[in-house]
Amino acid sequence: MVALVCALGLCCCGFAEDLGGPHAVPTPEQILWQDAELGMFIHFAPNTWQDAEGDQGTTPLDKINPEKLDTDQWVRVAESLGAKYIVFVVKHVGGFCMWQTGTTEYSIKNTAWRGGKGDVLADLSASCKKRGMKLGLYLCPRDDHFGAGDSGKCATPEKQAKYAELYRQQLTEVLSGYGDMFEIWLDGGNVVEFGDILQKHAPHAMVFQGKYATIRWVGNEDGLAPYPAWNCTTKAAASGGGATAADSTPFGDVWLPSECDVSLRRDWFWNTKNEKTIKPVDKLMDIYCRSVGRGAVLLLNLTPDTTGLIPEADAKRAAEFGAEIKRRFESSLASTAGDGNTLEMGLTALRPVDHTILMEDISQGERVLEYVIEAQVNGEWKEVVKGTAIGHKKIDQFAPVESGRWRFRCLKSNGPVSVSKFAAYSVGGK
Repeated sequence: MVALVCALGLCCCGFAEDLGGPHAVPTPEQILWQDAELGMFIHFAPNTWQDAEGDQGTTPLDKINPEKLDTDQWVRVAESLGAKYIVFVVKHVGGFCMWQTGTTEYSIKNTAWRGGKGDVLADLSASCKKRGMKLGLYLCPRDDHFGAGDSGKCATPEKQAKYAELYRQQLTEVLSGYGDMFEIWLDGGNVVEFGDILQKHAPHAMVFQGKYATIRWVGNEDGLAPYPAWNCTTKAAASGGGATAADSTPFGDVWLPSECDVSLRRDWFWNTKNEKTIKPVDKLMDIYCRSVGRGAVLLLNLTPDTTGLIPEADAKRAAEFGAEIKRRFESSLASTAGDGNTLEMGLTALRPVDHTILMEDISQGERVLEYVIEAQVNGEWKEVVKGTAIGHKKIDQFAPVESGRWRFRCLKSNGPVSVSKFAAYSVGGK
C-alpha cells in the first residue's frame, strides 16, 4: 500500500481561529523521550521471594539466589515489545539495593547470588549497551529498611541528615558507575537535595516527579491518559513536583509531558498467584491507544520471577503486544505532512479506513487546539472525527469509512500549525 504525493495547503474552509498565548516548547531531550513512546519497567526485589507486593523484610538474604538471571533476556523481551528504553527498579520502598553499594548491607552483595559478587544493574547496563537499548532507573526516596518514609522524610533532623547523606551516595553510585541514564524515577518527589548530582552525572536524563521533574506522572496506575492531556502545565504546578495530567493546559508555560505506568500483571512484582492476571492483547492495545495515542509515553511493567528470568507467559504476551502494534500501525494506506491549517491526502485505491494518526512538530510547541478529520464521500466532505489535543501523537479510531480522499482541518490553534504526520490505516479485524 503505497502513499501518494498529497495535496497540501489552505482552503477557504480551512482557516483556524488563532487564540494566541504562551508557546512552551520541549527540550531536545524531552523530544527524544517522547519519540520513544514505549518503555519497559522492571520490578525485582526481596518481596519477589515473599509472594508480596511490599518487602516485609522476612527473607534471609542467603535465600536470594536467582541462578538463571539473564539481563540479555530482559532486553530481548523489551525489544519484542517495541520498547525503546528500560527503567529498572534498583531500590524499591523496602530499601534493598540491586547493585554493589557501599551504603548498606541490605543489598545484592550479601546474597547467595554469584557468591555476593553479582551486580544486577551492571549486568543490565552491559546488556542494554550491546543492543542499543536506553536505560533508566528507579531509586526510591522511601526506604523502609532505613526508616525513611514517603519522599525520603525521616522522623528527626538527625536521622534526616544521615539519610540524606546515604541517599546522595546511592544516587551518585548509580549515576556515575553504570553509563548514561535515559530516565530517573523518584516516585512521589524527594526531600533530599540532589540537583547538584543530577547536573554532574545525568544532565540529560528525564526526571520523573520532584522539583527537578522534566516529565510527570499521568495520575493513575492503569496506563491511561485523559483526553485531552496537554503537554504543558503552569510554573506553579510544575514547581510543586507532583503535577499530573490533571494539571494540563494548552496555554501553560512549562513543557512537562506525561508518562503512563501500568503492569502487565495485576501487581508490580511477580508472585505465584498472579499469572492469570496477565492482560490480554486487546486490553493492552486499548491502553496503548489511550496513552501513546493521546500523546503520552507508555511504561509497561514486566517482572522477573525468583529464577531471575521474565516468565515465558509474560515474555510471550509482550511479544504478541508488540506484534499487534506493528500489524496495526507499521504501514499506512497514505501519509502526508506539512504546515498550515489544512492537509489533504489521497489513497491509491478505495479502501475502508478505520484509524488515523496525527502528529505535530512538537519542536514548535503544541499548537492545535481543535481539529476535524473529514473523508470525501460522493464528492462531498463528511466529518469523521473531531478532536482537541494532538501533541506528539493522536490516534483516532472510528467505524470504517470507504473514501479515497481524506482531509485534516485545524479549527482552533495557539499559533502556526505544523503537522509532521497525517496518516490513514485500515486495521480491520483482529
